[in-house]
Formats: sequence, C-alpha cells, structure tokens
Amino acid sequence: MTGATGASAAAGAAAAAIAQAIKASGTLVKMQPVEFHKLLGRQSDALVVVAEAGIFGNKYAYLMPYKGLTFFTESRQPLQLGGSVEVVQAEKIWMPG
Repeated sequence: MTGATGASAAAGAAAAAIAQAIKASGTLVKMQPVEFHKLLGRQSDALVVVAEAGIFGNKYAYLMPYKGLTFFTESRQPLQLGGSVEVVQAEKIWMPG
C-alpha cells in the first residue's frame, strides 16, 4: 500500500467508525445552553450526564435524553440544573463527527 492509499483507507475507516458510533448512540441534537435549560424544565425527573470538556477543562458538556432523542450542549459556565435533576458525572463525553 502506498502512503496515499494507506491514508485514504485510514480516513475511510475513521468515517465508518463515526457512522457506527452515531448509529449506536441514536440521534444527537446539539443546542444552545439556554434551549437545553428550557427543555430540562419540561421534565419532572430528568437525567443529565455532565463532564468537563475542552483542552484545559474550561467547558462543561451536558447530555440529556428526552422523548427518544439525546440533547447535547456545551457551556463555559456550569448550568444550574435544579434539585430534582438526577446528575451523572462522566469522565468524558465524546461526540462523533
């Protein structure tokens, strides 16, 4: 295999891995923190996964399932989630693609 062919094969394999990750995780919806917070208010007993993100841990990433979809947001400041929200602290949240 030449260098160009090997690089092309590696890129194809990476794209296939990303596609598989998306299929496995279902539909991910990225939104602004304000909209995420509004959606959170619609649930009585919400589950939110939280992780520090960014190269220096300077962001917070949030995932929340809602009606068969998974919603995602990032914020530089921690979001106020409320007392009735079940929070799962994760080491990392990885988003495909």
